[in-house]
Amino acid sequence: MNYSFFDFLTLIGALGLFLFGMKTMSEGLQKAAGNKLRSILTAMTRNRFTGVLTGVLITALIQSSSATTVMVVSFVNAGLLNLLQSVTVIMGANIGTTVTAWIISFFGFKFSIATYSLPMIAVAIPLIFSAKNKRKSYGELILGFALLFMGLELLKNSVPDLKSNPEILEFLTQYTQSGFGSVLTFLVIGTILTIVVQSSSATMAITLIMVSKGWISYELGAAMVLGENIGTTITANIAAIPANVSAKRAALAHTMFNIFGIIWMLILFYPFLNMITNLSMSIGLGNPTEFATILTEHPEAVRVLSTDTALLNAEEAAFQSQLINYQTSTSYGLALFHTMFNLINTFLMIWLASIIAKLVSFIIKKKDNDEEFQLQYISTGLLSTSELSLVQAWNEIKFYGLRTHKMFGLTRDMLKEDNENETIKIFTRIQKYESISDRMEIEIAKYLTRVGDGRLSDESKHRIQKMLRVVSEIESVSDGCHNIARTIMRKNDNKSVYTQPMMENIELMMNLVEKAINQMNEALENDDVSDEELNRSQNTENEINNFRNQIRNQNIADVNDKKYEYQASVTYMDIVTECEKMGDYIINIVEALNETRSN
Repeated sequence: MNYSFFDFLTLIGALGLFLFGMKTMSEGLQKAAGNKLRSILTAMTRNRFTGVLTGVLITALIQSSSATTVMVVSFVNAGLLNLLQSVTVIMGANIGTTVTAWIISFFGFKFSIATYSLPMIAVAIPLIFSAKNKRKSYGELILGFALLFMGLELLKNSVPDLKSNPEILEFLTQYTQSGFGSVLTFLVIGTILTIVVQSSSATMAITLIMVSKGWISYELGAAMVLGENIGTTITANIAAIPANVSAKRAALAHTMFNIFGIIWMLILFYPFLNMITNLSMSIGLGNPTEFATILTEHPEAVRVLSTDTALLNAEEAAFQSQLINYQTSTSYGLALFHTMFNLINTFLMIWLASIIAKLVSFIIKKKDNDEEFQLQYISTGLLSTSELSLVQAWNEIKFYGLRTHKMFGLTRDMLKEDNENETIKIFTRIQKYESISDRMEIEIAKYLTRVGDGRLSDESKHRIQKMLRVVSEIESVSDGCHNIARTIMRKNDNKSVYTQPMMENIELMMNLVEKAINQMNEALENDDVSDEELNRSQNTENEINNFRNQIRNQNIADVNDKKYEYQASVTYMDIVTECEKMGDYIINIVEALNETRSN
């Protein structure tokens, strides 16, 4: 078997296609079906048991646990699932992949979704070039989905073809006589093989070939199956490379779940194997250990097994038939071992799902520049009591206000940044904040609408109206931050230069807006605004308006005096005007809170 440098580059290209597909699919999900899909997935993963069942069903349908875990990572990246929900779905995926093994064993059926990648791209391209944004988003989703699975298929095809050349692994027979050390050795080999070939199914086939040729025993084949459970987690970890911190945690949770399972299985390895052997015989699947024994006792067994039946005498043909039955029993034994291990491991670990989630959160710390959509206090599942629901929604609104303040801080940093690359990085973060802000507005408003459908007092109904108004105004503030950031990018693209007085005026204006935002968040925290506090906020708003008017008049005079280019004055006044608009949105929030007090 030859494996050239060109083949290696093909492998890297396949990995790039896979990652690009993952990114495109995740972004398409967010834009196209984020809100509806979030509701569906939340309902399907309402508790840990339904989450596991969801993982089983998805994996059984698409015939790939790797594909399921990759999709789970993309759902977490898109904010459609939280970390705990993703852990339970991944647990279900591990069971679902054993369903695939049984389907293959009994029916020889294998569904490859990569076969449909090109037709899916054919459907996606017209949508991407559509004039409607919604259709474009669906096009991106379908295209990303197709590229993801195309990349996954190319990854499998770009690695050394060990499945068709198992003789490469014959040297491993020298490591089979070390007792429990051999078990550990072949567990590592199973892990490495699965990482290399990117398919636990392919590794299972290699394992069966090695067992059928007598290179390793049934016990060592079971050890390789355990290794496959660890190796298959690498796909999700690769998919999480460009994703946010929660997606990285979900991928690590998959790995941790399997590693914890391997640890307890190694402790009980031989008793568990004996149980599987007895279970296999009791349900009529035969003794999976007999094949290795026959191969050891009868040196001619390998020759008989590999010879065409027509070339054998009657006695040898009968022996061949017996060997094939023993082979089948070993295959079923390994499938049963895989199934029972994953069922029991999931049953044990499902109670530790929250601990695993906390552990991966501890290992992968959230950085200051990690932006992700995640509601902190409310969910789209079952509502609490009306009053408690309102408290949870208000806490979410307070968090929304703080997030918007942070976004405004980024716009100030962007204006001061001289390095082009750093400016682009900050702008990308602001864009993420804007997307998160839009989705937070929708989710909070939908939640409040659902609460409002229940039986509420007139006071609570009025409170909901106030909260809906506040949410809308906060979103407008975040829109203002995004508009300022876009203006700064336009200013940089035009190579405009601001004079020192211009920069000082913008800084003073932003100080006033920051003062107003602080007053807004203080009011949100207290959920109350006195007349005195309202007057204070109105004075700040008046300062912003007056300063805007002063800058506007001065700008006209400075342009006439040719103190700076007219092009620079356009973006300069756009920033100032946007700051003034933000002041209007902020005072609307404060006034809404004061109205509640007066009522």
